[in-house]
Amino acid sequence: MHFIVAFFLIQFAHSAMQHTDKLPKWDNFFKYARYYTFALLAIYYIARQPDMFTWVWNLSLLGLLWVFYKEDDFLTIRSTVQSIVPFVGVSMLSDLVELLFPKFHKSYDDIFGMAILFAWIFCFVIWFYARKQQKVLSQERRDRLRDEEIAREQKQSLEYLVAERTQELTQQKEELQKAIEELKATQNQLIQSEKMASLGELTAGIAHEIQNPLNFVNNFSEVSVELCQELEEEIDKTGIDDNDKDYIKGIISDLSQNQQKITHHGKRADSIVKGMLQHSRASSGEKEPVEVNALADEYMRLAYHGLRAKDKEFNAALVTDFDTTIGTVNVLPQDLGRVFLNLFTNAFYAVAEKKRKLTEAGQLGDYKPEVKISTKKFDNKLYIRVSDNGTGMPEHVKAKIFQPFFTTKPTGQGTGLGLSMSYDIITNGHAGVLEVDTVEGEKTEFRITIPIA
Repeated sequence: MHFIVAFFLIQFAHSAMQHTDKLPKWDNFFKYARYYTFALLAIYYIARQPDMFTWVWNLSLLGLLWVFYKEDDFLTIRSTVQSIVPFVGVSMLSDLVELLFPKFHKSYDDIFGMAILFAWIFCFVIWFYARKQQKVLSQERRDRLRDEEIAREQKQSLEYLVAERTQELTQQKEELQKAIEELKATQNQLIQSEKMASLGELTAGIAHEIQNPLNFVNNFSEVSVELCQELEEEIDKTGIDDNDKDYIKGIISDLSQNQQKITHHGKRADSIVKGMLQHSRASSGEKEPVEVNALADEYMRLAYHGLRAKDKEFNAALVTDFDTTIGTVNVLPQDLGRVFLNLFTNAFYAVAEKKRKLTEAGQLGDYKPEVKISTKKFDNKLYIRVSDNGTGMPEHVKAKIFQPFFTTKPTGQGTGLGLSMSYDIITNGHAGVLEVDTVEGEKTEFRITIPIA
């Protein structure tokens, strides 16, 4: 298709200049252009590299377009020549999608092929009518030369006026667009500030009302456990019958266990209140240059050793793939550190949970827990990936994972605020994107994208 388009484009331009005094100037150009297209066609079939030569054909067609638009000698055929723009555009888009997203291109290969075919047919339909019109116009060309000269001057004058007016309108449009973006940004900030303020007032009230009685519950339950232990010791000193002692100790043991459960759940309620306060607190810090790689590595090891402190038998491979060209990036270091800590804590929990389940089922095999962090700087954006080979998530859990207070962890092991807080920090605090990709039972990957322009 590309050869046919290129060949007929050259032939069309050559034919259009047949009856003008400009043909001798461009005769060699047309001759060598034909040789070039035939040479490309021969190399295409000999080398058998269609993918590479599709780009060569497209660039060659763009080169012809550039010549025809650059030179005023081709002014009369410019409107017809541009009919190949859809064909070149669709072809390059198809190749680009195939290069970057091969699976997507394969799924819609028929659609891309049909689009290219229609663009190709469109070229020849335009050229057919242009050729037909060219024959009519060639008869009238000599009579219109003087009028065209006048029209050309008028056109140039109008183009100057239009360009001047267009420049004014473009400037006004840019100013309006900038004002709209500023208004949207301000609106989002006001909405977020209002939401955080309201949530802050709510949680402050909850903390004020709950904290004192909660402290009494926790303190007195702990004291009651100690009193139960002292009571057991005092019973041993009495002369009560051994059977009665055992019965009384059993009751005291039950009371002690009840008090321990009260203490446990009281501390759980206390952690939820503190988590709400932390979640509602708007960051007051300023962005500052930070070594993101070093920050991520620090919090990765902090989360790992935090889990190791609770479970001495836990081990996992810590894999880092840092882009050393990132350098420093302007971020909110404390907030981004909280995001890292939440993501790494969840990742280590997932691999530990998977190992536990496989061990209980006797299917551990060669499974090795692994948590990986990778960073990349590209196109004025910072890309961060935190992945693990843990339990993964089903789709219904994935859909709710960033909602406040939603957690899949057992009672006492998660407040459901970590990922929600992380999402707010990335999207609102850094104008970025936080996404998750997961396969149930196999892996989970959190993707962070932060603009750093």
